Amino acid sequence: MAELPAIAVVGAGLIGRTHVDVVARGARLAGIVDPDSRAKDLADAHGAVWFADLEQYVAAHRPDGIILATPNQLHVEQALACIRAGIPVLIEKPIANDAATAAALVDEAETRGVEILVGHHRRHNPLVAAAKAVLDEGRVGEIVSVTAEFWLYKPDDYFAPEWRRATGAGPVFINLIHDIDLLRHFCGNVVNVQAMEARAVRGFDVEDSMAVLLRFASGALATVSVSDTISAPWSWEFTSGENPVYPHITTSCYKIGGTHGALSVPDMVLWQHTDKRSWWEPIAAETVPFEAAEPLLRQLQNFIGVIRDGHAPLVSGREGLESLRVVEAIKTAAVSGQTVSLTHVPEAS
Repeated sequence: MAELPAIAVVGAGLIGRTHVDVVARGARLAGIVDPDSRAKDLADAHGAVWFADLEQYVAAHRPDGIILATPNQLHVEQALACIRAGIPVLIEKPIANDAATAAALVDEAETRGVEILVGHHRRHNPLVAAAKAVLDEGRVGEIVSVTAEFWLYKPDDYFAPEWRRATGAGPVFINLIHDIDLLRHFCGNVVNVQAMEARAVRGFDVEDSMAVLLRFASGALATVSVSDTISAPWSWEFTSGENPVYPHITTSCYKIGGTHGALSVPDMVLWQHTDKRSWWEPIAAETVPFEAAEPLLRQLQNFIGVIRDGHAPLVSGREGLESLRVVEAIKTAAVSGQTVSLTHVPEAS
């Protein structure tokens, strides 16, 4: 049996510690890099080396892969250090603070032949794979329209850190980017964006609510409603059961409608007319089956497959870049009041 690959984790905050736990269960934890001395205790507990600085670590050690779980503004600099050392890297979302620097990073990685993966872990959820299969098999027909909601209430203490109240934060960059990535995964790339934002409830510099219209390259349309000031369960966090820190409510936050049926996600209910397609004819529901599994562990398994066997990343650096480009377009559209067009890019996988 082959030895488990050695994976280092950079960043020992909340998500970093989660990655440490996952790597310890699914690979060999080679090291933890974080300037906080408490990270040394975590490394010692796992029998891994600890470094305060990434460049010093890669100068002294060569792991099979590195996971970056650091603040967004450090992603590009640290990812460049990895790819210039020839080490495949999995970067937590978003891939960068802006699309221009993300594009330069992706271009350099592709030129050097070093793989970048982006931590849009929801794509690794088996229910997402089951939904994608329903769509790819044509069971809803041609996709016509999509609705998506991110509605929940973030408590006041969430906003104690100043950066969460300032430009560059907000539910669009922090949360919606995950939903955008899934919508692209399901429906293809986005070509036009319109948006309106509001910040009236909390009055911060950053939005607390936004309404978004998307047009996909296929011609399908989407309406997306985002708010972190609504007491409601209609969000991936509540409905997917993916993260046990959130209550699990069995309902949907996405509806994907097509010419032959409609699928709600993540409750995975498929609606189709039993005979003739007509508003006068009976329509019936079936629940699409899937086997639950831990998305972060499956993401790690994909990373291992990329490292060992040359498998394609489920979420490549370019895919992470394109999702970031859509989020940037949404913010631009909300500020300008204009429709923002995205240049043609290859269709999402």
